[in-house]
Amino acid sequence: MKNGLAAIFCLAASLCAMPACAAEAPLLHPMFQDHAVLQRGTPIPVYGSAAAGTAVTVTLGDARVTAKADKDGHWHASLPAMPAGGPYILEAHARSGFDQRVEDVLVGDVFLCAGQSNMQLSVRAAGNAQVEMRAATDGQIRQLLVATKESVTPLDSFATPVSWTVASPDTVGNFSASCFYFAREIRKTAGVPVGMVVSAWGGSRVRDWVSEPGLGALGLYDDDLAMLRLFRSDPDAAQRRWDGTWEAWWRANGAAKARGNPWEPAYPVADWATAPAGLGAWALWTGGSPDGFVGQMWLRTSVTLTATQAAQAAILDLGAVNEEDESWINGHGVGGTSWSRQAQHRVPAGVLHAGENVIITNIFCSWRNCGMSGPADTRAIRLADGSAVLLAGPWRYAPVADTLIAPQLPWGPTHGVAMTYNGMIAPIGPYAFKAAIWYQGESDMYFSGRYQATMAALMADWRRVFGAGLPFLIVELPDYGSRPTAPAESLWSNIREAQRRAALADPHAAYIVTVDIGDPGNLHPSNKQEVGRRLAIAARRVVYGGTDPAAGAVPGTARRAPSGIVVSFAGVTGALAAYNGDPNAFELCGPADGSCRYAAARIDGDNVLVTGPDAAGASRVRFCWGDSPLCTLTDASGLPVTPFELPIGG
Repeated sequence: MKNGLAAIFCLAASLCAMPACAAEAPLLHPMFQDHAVLQRGTPIPVYGSAAAGTAVTVTLGDARVTAKADKDGHWHASLPAMPAGGPYILEAHARSGFDQRVEDVLVGDVFLCAGQSNMQLSVRAAGNAQVEMRAATDGQIRQLLVATKESVTPLDSFATPVSWTVASPDTVGNFSASCFYFAREIRKTAGVPVGMVVSAWGGSRVRDWVSEPGLGALGLYDDDLAMLRLFRSDPDAAQRRWDGTWEAWWRANGAAKARGNPWEPAYPVADWATAPAGLGAWALWTGGSPDGFVGQMWLRTSVTLTATQAAQAAILDLGAVNEEDESWINGHGVGGTSWSRQAQHRVPAGVLHAGENVIITNIFCSWRNCGMSGPADTRAIRLADGSAVLLAGPWRYAPVADTLIAPQLPWGPTHGVAMTYNGMIAPIGPYAFKAAIWYQGESDMYFSGRYQATMAALMADWRRVFGAGLPFLIVELPDYGSRPTAPAESLWSNIREAQRRAALADPHAAYIVTVDIGDPGNLHPSNKQEVGRRLAIAARRVVYGGTDPAAGAVPGTARRAPSGIVVSFAGVTGALAAYNGDPNAFELCGPADGSCRYAAARIDGDNVLVTGPDAAGASRVRFCWGDSPLCTLTDASGLPVTPFELPIGG
């Protein structure tokens, strides 16, 4: 990008006074830089900042528009719709004589690629990387990568500088693999430049990607939103309210199973195990994999303080905590932290006392390397006089049943409410997109009951920013975890079903199935080429208006018949088929968990007939259920039939 001599002077503080530099900041928002891709076929929003009242003229090719900065210094203009083409030069001119010039701008199709770690996964980390990188010579595919950032308020611009990168063998290794392979497929059929704006953060929950107004309209997170608002004005009061919320949740859900409240000093811990002196990932304490046990763990230790020490202001420092902690001293809550390299808690006055002080923490972790880590001297009571009393242990611990998952910190990065939206979506501004691609869900496995509604809120929320009717392509969770040998409940399947229903309920959304191309031993499967191909198939229907199905055969209804349960399918390409004979992985279920039984199934035209001794009393039929099921039903498209659960009608 070439911003002229004035912009160069602004980089040299010794040559320019602060007020003058502030007046000559770049006119265009950072989305508009060299190598940018703008959306074809629709008016092109262009926006930026200038001194209040300043008139800004923008030109692109033969198009020219003028806008005036408002009292807050923001201006917005709309260039007329253009067909695919370029390269163009985009220029912004202020009456003060300050200009900004952006070169090598293409007009084509632009996609917002968002989600968590499987969207973040780079070409370099995916399968066949070296061959794919050498072959990446199409410079009309470009990526803008948004750095991870949480914020308690919506940001107007990016906290970390962004830039558009042209795909090449030297650069594509850092591109999102799923998004790049999708773009490559789209280039084959649409034949236009493709831009990818990648905004993804590993470990993030869906609720964290929705704005506060969007979540407020949903009505499911009112308490969390109230605490976030309080945190902005009074962090200590917000922490106290959070302590009360967490403790109330435990009393309602966990106290009976755990014989009371483990944060109370008198709670019996004689049957708790003793952790290794160095702590670290708790899954390794028994010689297991670092993936090991995930969920929640209670940990407890104590320190002895003198009266002089106890009288001082103090910080409880737990060192690096993965992922979230809620902590107490002598039964008094001292707040929570999330994803903290140094999980520090201010200790309220009067909590410490001379003699033994009991420190208790509950840590939630959703994937691997769970617990407290780092050198022993990073865990201490740090006193106002600069001294520290190390939390040298021993530490006792007890796991929490995996059916108990605590609420998560409203202002925590990735797990909070609206924090990632504020830091990674709001800064984009009203850029024009062809569609959004969503690849997320792993971190919501414990919260599937709210997933469908929250996903619907996200789609509505982003359409208010990026345009009504913005299409969404949703990637269902792949297979990961144990292969089922008997019917079983599955948190992974619950999320898949919520994703399926969210897509089916939205006329501008589609989902793609990946249950057959994951890796039971790897949360980040490497076959992103096929993910991209399937996304492109869905896009040709939902985004580009094609007539071919967006996915494989789609389940419709399940009804009783004299011969069994008839499951109908729509969108069948050719005819239903099953690898290795009749379709497998059908289950008939009653209303309760644990009531499902495998059932025989055979194809009958566009239907599948499911039979078994439990058919008469069944109220639900499930297909392809489990963390990593093996399922054989397909059609002439070669795409798998999605996992699903349907109620059985009369």
